[in-house]
This record gives sequence, structure tokens and C-alpha cells, in this order.
Amino acid sequence: MSNTTPPVPPLPDVPAEEAARAPQPAAAAASPSYSPNADPDDTGVPATSLRGEVDDIGRGFFSALFDVSFRTFITRRLASIFYIVGLIAIAIGFLVYFVSGLFNGVRLLTFNVPAGVSLIVATLILVPIATFLAIIILRFIIEAVVALIAIAENTERTAEHTRRTGQHSATIPDTARTAEYRED
Repeated sequence: MSNTTPPVPPLPDVPAEEAARAPQPAAAAASPSYSPNADPDDTGVPATSLRGEVDDIGRGFFSALFDVSFRTFITRRLASIFYIVGLIAIAIGFLVYFVSGLFNGVRLLTFNVPAGVSLIVATLILVPIATFLAIIILRFIIEAVVALIAIAENTERTAEHTRRTGQHSATIPDTARTAEYRED
């Protein structure tokens, strides 16, 4: 192994922002492609793909629900409903455990004062903490499922865009491919 460091590559003549905004050759301008000027957040995702569920409204909920090929996802549409139902269930659980804990604590005060006080204090502390943690876990689960569905939808859009533009693995330069392993 040598101690020499590789030379630093030369810097480009034009900054990346100027190069991205420069006019494209005629062949590239003829195809509908990404325009940095139309990019609302510099992510590289075309603005036309950011419409999301607006395109799906005309398809109908029940046609998506009974789509046996699973090409249409309904999870993103129902995520807010699941979250509200989960919050209602957590609120009902909070009320049941909180009221019953206080009621049993007060009832226990007549037989065993230290145990009654302990139950009341535990109810006042533990039930709100458990409720808060349940809300956080519900939110994490719903966000994870929605993110997974968004990844699947974006992957499908990317694959469709790749099919439309005709870009395949043959366009990857040889330097980007992995080297073959050889035993000497």
C-alpha cells in the first residue's frame, strides 16, 4: 500500500445551479423531462408527480377497495380516519382506566388508606403517561405504513417513467457497474 494520496479532481467551470438552468440541447428539450425551474423544492421530483391523491379521486373508493391486483392503494386515503378512530379508542381507554382507578382508589380508602392513596396517585401519574405513549405509538405506526405506501407509489412512478423514456440498465456507464471477482 502506498502513502501517496490521489490527486484532487478539477472543479467544474460552471456552478451546478447555473449548469442545471442552462438551455438543454434540442434532443433533450423535445422530450418531456425535468425542469429545475418548475421544481418547487429542489428535490429533483417533477412537480407533475406531486399531485398525489387528486388523480385517484375519479377512480372511486370502492373500485380501489376491490382491486384484486393491488395496483391502487387506499391506505393513504384512510390514514387520517384510522388515526381518528385510534385516538377515540385511546381516549375511551383513558377515561375507563382513569375513572375506574380513581373510583377504586376512593373505595379502597375506606379499608386501607395507604393502598387507596397509592392507587389514586398511580392512576393520576401512570394513566396519562400510558395514554401519551399510546398516542405516540399509534402515530408512529400510521406514519410508517403511509411512508411505506408512499415509497411503493414513488417506485411505481419511477419505473413507469423509466419505461416511458426508454432508459434501461444499458445506459449505465461501465464504470458504475460492479467489477467481477477474479481469483488468481
